[in-house]
Amino acid sequence: MRLTEISYGTAQPIEGYGPGFFRLGGHVLRGACLITPWDAGPWGGFDDTAAPLALAGKIDVLFVGMGKDIAHAPKAFRLAMEEVGIGVEVMNSPAACRTYNVLLSEGRRIAAALIPV
Repeated sequence: MRLTEISYGTAQPIEGYGPGFFRLGGHVLRGACLITPWDAGPWGGFDDTAAPLALAGKIDVLFVGMGKDIAHAPKAFRLAMEEVGIGVEVMNSPAACRTYNVLLSEGRRIAAALIPV
């Protein structure tokens, strides 16, 4: 069996998460955050559509991590993203982190809006 090392290029994968935080590039982000291949920072939650909408044309899919359990994203949030051509995939935050890292390694145009577990 041949194993291939995963390469993320210059992008930072999500290294870990826990109660109230996410870790990228050795840095800890507390609370909800918006992560892209080129940046990561706080996110104001579903009332904050400005930051994700600013990604229009730069990403194809936004993974929304709903915390420990899966839940529906608010309809207004999802519709706002879809109106500018951003697909929304909702899952729990652990699954969103894993999926983000896999597609990041493939060079996909993605971002993640995450609520901590």
